[in-house]
Amino acid sequence: MGTHVIKMPDIGEGIAEVELSQWHVKVGDLVVEDQVLADVMTDKAMVDIPSPVHGKVIALGGQPGEVMAVGSVLISIEVEGAGNLKESAAPAPVKEAPVAPKVEAAVESKPAAATAPRPAAVCQGPMVAREADERPLASPAVRKHALDLGIQLRLVRGSGPAGRVLHEDLEAYLAQGQSNASAPVAAAYAQRNDEEQIQVIGMRRKIAQRMQDATQRAAHFSYVEEIDVTAIEELRAHLNEKHGASRGKLTLLPFLVRALVVALRDFPQMNARYDDEAQVITRLGAVHVGVATQSDVGLMVPVVRHAQARSLWDSAAEISRLANAARNGKASRDELSGSTITLTSLGALGGIVSTPVLNLPEVAIVGVNKIVERPMVVKGQVVIRKMMNLSSSFDHRVVDGMDAALFIQAIRGLIEQPATLFVE
Repeated sequence: MGTHVIKMPDIGEGIAEVELSQWHVKVGDLVVEDQVLADVMTDKAMVDIPSPVHGKVIALGGQPGEVMAVGSVLISIEVEGAGNLKESAAPAPVKEAPVAPKVEAAVESKPAAATAPRPAAVCQGPMVAREADERPLASPAVRKHALDLGIQLRLVRGSGPAGRVLHEDLEAYLAQGQSNASAPVAAAYAQRNDEEQIQVIGMRRKIAQRMQDATQRAAHFSYVEEIDVTAIEELRAHLNEKHGASRGKLTLLPFLVRALVVALRDFPQMNARYDDEAQVITRLGAVHVGVATQSDVGLMVPVVRHAQARSLWDSAAEISRLANAARNGKASRDELSGSTITLTSLGALGGIVSTPVLNLPEVAIVGVNKIVERPMVVKGQVVIRKMMNLSSSFDHRVVDGMDAALFIQAIRGLIEQPATLFVE
């Protein structure tokens, strides 16, 4: 028997240390080649560390939340043969899962036709006891299937190699659960005194740090305006009816992206980044719109690049593609960086008003609230109109209040008179 030592890999880009986010194995576990051993976090990505060998875990090199230097010992595995104890080999290639850039906590509402997850399954079928933070072996497709079914994957017994959870295991779990669906409800009313402490590590730590950094460094101020979206919703419905089958369905987001692009022609100071250390404002000709998107691994802001050069359907397709990539953990670093202004929407959960946090080093973020039908007075008559608020924030260090108000009013005019979106 020998020992195979896996060292903390060099992620690249000059990174000297990374945070150990989560272990997926423990001492004594048998592992197989390509099984994910741990997650580590860099400033830009969550990285899976797979096993290059079959063997038994004999030592772990750190605790979750610990910052480890590149090249330090991550894990030791007992293997057949001589191992690599004296001459450590480079680990197997790592797989990136994107991390949320500096963004405000919001959900992009409609760009992708993603299926909403079902409520968590009440009754369990064939079960296996795992720790709350233990991640079972399963393919991305199986994980997505479990999410859609509302099943906690850690409770499912896997029948595949090394306990890997298969699609059949999910169906067996669900079928067994349905046969036991008459669980008593008395426990829901029982008194509880239990407590749970959750360590803030990994992606949640990065989000917390970036949120705190944004609110401490920038002088936030918000401006809220209501917009009549009746006309643009009618236009959207008409275009979907006429071209939806051939070009794809349009949500409100590509119209908002178009409104941003047109309004920024007169307000270039909003399409900018502020380097507060160098005291330099950089205004950009290209409009790269970040679209805040919620995913299973955290908040992300994929970037619609060169939005000023895209048609409605081109923007819609790109928003959908990027949102799907972010939610499936396949968005690249380039797709998650480089935005010049951010659009964030809580969709049906948008409420009346929100106060979005800037995506530094940007100086403006436009937040979209929900659409509601309300009686409004139009030309002396009370009529039902579709109304929506824009709740937007700006960096008051470089954006004056008057300019922010005029910018939002420009967007309002474009949305309320949608033909002007396309008049050059």
